Amino acid sequence: MISVRTLCKRHGDRSVLENVSAEVTRGETIAIVGPSGGGKSTLLRCLNYLESFDAGSVTIAGFELRPGMGARDAAKLRAMRSRVGMVFQQFNLFPHLSALDNITLAPRVVKGSASGKAETRALELLHKVGLRDRANAYPHELSGGQQQRVAIARALAQEPDVLLFDEPTSALDPEMRDDVMEVIRDLAKGGMTMLVVTHEMQFAHDIASRVWVIDKGTIAEDGPPSQVVDDPQTTVAREFFARLRSARRD
Repeated sequence: MISVRTLCKRHGDRSVLENVSAEVTRGETIAIVGPSGGGKSTLLRCLNYLESFDAGSVTIAGFELRPGMGARDAAKLRAMRSRVGMVFQQFNLFPHLSALDNITLAPRVVKGSASGKAETRALELLHKVGLRDRANAYPHELSGGQQQRVAIARALAQEPDVLLFDEPTSALDPEMRDDVMEVIRDLAKGGMTMLVVTHEMQFAHDIASRVWVIDKGTIAEDGPPSQVVDDPQTTVAREFFARLRSARRD
């Protein structure tokens, strides 16, 4: 489903990603964790070319991405992004549209779906994320957690093969965070292929099939939660999870 080969990304003289290689099979849920500034979000954004990269390649959902893609590749990138959904830390809902209209917009405009069909699907997705009764609410009438669940439903409306989450709960209070994590847990159970940048140790332990610890632009550790979270083999992973446990006690 996803193949990353010797991916490199630089900002000026600073190396952000250094020869990153990884494979993700269909149905896996990858928790991407690690110290701030290590390259987690940059890697995620390179996977759907929201950020370009300097060397290496990415194959995702049947599309090959390479350095130097630009205007001439716009149609290919649009097609790829219809198969690779993205959910951001900030919800990025259109404030002048209801929850229902936020979800139906892309299917109608990008895929040409009939309004009735798009609306039926949107209502199904709102039910899936527990917000069927809020279909006509506008973003300012929704809590942060509700807005994030609408954003997830909007990403699912494109019927993606892969979902990318960039710290989807970091701006939420604990109760709202739990609601969003429950939606992601259900998607994992349903076999959706997902990569989730997160600081949620419980998610990494209980939901992910594998955990990547990223530090200084490389994958410092990659393995099942029973290894990476419970018995980390690298110093960076041990220190990272020790800090998370200490923060939870405080």
